[in-house]
Amino acid sequence: MRSLFDIKRFKLYGWLGLAFLLLGLLSNLTHVGEAGKRFVNDCWRIGYVTILHYILFEYTLPRLSWKKFIRSLLLITAHLFLYSEGLYLWRETGVALNIYTPFPAGSHEVGPQMEYSIASLVFFAIIRHFYNYIKLKQTAQQLRIEKQEAELNYLKSQTNPHFLFNTLNNIYSLARDKSDLAPETILRLSKILRYMLYEAGGPYVAIEQELKVIGDYISLEKLRYDDSLRINFNYDVEDLKQSLPPLLLIPLVENAFKHGAAETRDRPFVDIHLSVVKRQLAFFVRNSTDDLSGDGKVKENIGLSNLRRQLELLYTDYQVSLEQHASEFLATLKINLASHV
Repeated sequence: MRSLFDIKRFKLYGWLGLAFLLLGLLSNLTHVGEAGKRFVNDCWRIGYVTILHYILFEYTLPRLSWKKFIRSLLLITAHLFLYSEGLYLWRETGVALNIYTPFPAGSHEVGPQMEYSIASLVFFAIIRHFYNYIKLKQTAQQLRIEKQEAELNYLKSQTNPHFLFNTLNNIYSLARDKSDLAPETILRLSKILRYMLYEAGGPYVAIEQELKVIGDYISLEKLRYDDSLRINFNYDVEDLKQSLPPLLLIPLVENAFKHGAAETRDRPFVDIHLSVVKRQLAFFVRNSTDDLSGDGKVKENIGLSNLRRQLELLYTDYQVSLEQHASEFLATLKINLASHV
């Protein structure tokens, strides 16, 4: 519940009062010779009703309840008095100070002052409602964006260590075997870590940067295999400067090596192709597998699950397809890059 004196809200009522005053000025233009005096009268009244509306909407109405019926009834009665007799007394004060100019047609009665109060009350209520609705929508949108950003950061915090953990396992295997390839592997890993720490922290990177880190990762994986592993990596990108969320494609590449080539005993292979034409991205990763069942059932690991969730948060138009065939696994990712939320 707001306090009685909220500067920001009071400014809103000030602007509403000014808008209602300008509406009154337009209607007063029909009274030739009296428009100026009637405008002064409205200026005198609008200050009173603006403060009264502020108290009603920001203090009185939020405190009305059936549990405190007597108090609520007294508050409503007090406002009815202030909107009728109170405005009339305010008018009489203006007359006494030679600020307010009385006009005929019953203006000396309480009724016309009550009519003015009701008209201004309806105007304030309608505009205030739409203003609060718009602010509520903006706040909800901002909260949704902040929640999505927090979830994306969490997913990245899961994906990056997962990727790093798998790579360190590879280095451990080389070190345990006392392989001469271990130093070069660590060097390539350091390049990937540099990308993660200094370039992948923002929301976007250029596609050429993503291609470079994929190339580094492939080179890192090649060190673990002999010439029996066949790797084909190619791309067709019309603009390498186009933006893409960092490390979005790596999970599919990593999955191809960790759960495909690494577990294939006979003629392992990994085929990777990226195409980006007219903001339509198509990424295909095909790899060998020893699963000869070909039943199409796919068990998703944390990398693939996180990829799906990131896509849900980032884009409205995308497709992810994972197909298990006899001795072959195919992952397909299609994104309309223009559908970024």
